[in-house]
Amino acid sequence: MTDDASEEFHDFFDRHYAELARLAHLLTGEADAADDLAADALVALWDRWDRVRAAEHPVAYARGVVANMARSRIRGAVRERRRVALFWSRRQEPAEGPDMAAVLDVRQALRRLPFRKRACVVLRHALDLSEKDTALALGISVGTVKSQTSKGMAELERLLGDRTALETAGSGRR
Repeated sequence: MTDDASEEFHDFFDRHYAELARLAHLLTGEADAADDLAADALVALWDRWDRVRAAEHPVAYARGVVANMARSRIRGAVRERRRVALFWSRRQEPAEGPDMAAVLDVRQALRRLPFRKRACVVLRHALDLSEKDTALALGISVGTVKSQTSKGMAELERLLGDRTALETAGSGRR
């Protein structure tokens, strides 16, 4: 790789690492994994830097890499939870139900959204990207971004509204 390409990559890294780490954090809900995902994405970008730097929207390409890596991480975690649940379900002890009194915050509500809705909401509202930039990052149409963002926000409002109802019921107010 030429010195110019190396310098361009280091400049790209300096300008976009924090944003990519924040995107990873918001998509996965895991602060510890965010830095690792952003770093892994940047290593992947470095390996393809000639292609990335020639792209029309290198930052959108980078966001797409982070989103795909986050999706893979989430799917892996879901598979692992299923394996653990299967293992423990074979025990004869009754399982305890979920803690219904737990307070939901925005991150927990985000985690409950399907990945595409979560990604659209995060990119549009947390990172303040345009619909076009969000579509580029996720490799979907602008119409899909509009639809998924709208549905995701409605679902978040419902989830967070449920939290308010639980808090009100728990405190004895009506």
